[in-house]
Amino acid sequence: MNPLVEFCVSNLANGSQETFEVLEKDPNIDVLEYGCLSYCTRCSDTLYALVNGEMVEADTSDELTKKIYQFIEENPLF
Repeated sequence: MNPLVEFCVSNLANGSQETFEVLEKDPNIDVLEYGCLSYCTRCSDTLYALVNGEMVEADTSDELTKKIYQFIEENPLF
């Protein structure tokens, strides 16, 4: 079972698209995009993704990518 990373399409437009593209190429991660994840206030303030249901936030796309991989490493699925 692969980790699941979910993105809001509005957040992709705000700057997390690069992270989405990097993760989408990783065969060990399942990536989904939704029209809305209902985190509108956060979505307008920061870049984020839901990783296995948990919020991961960052100021830049590179930082978000690193934080997502770090979260997955620190919280393995069994």
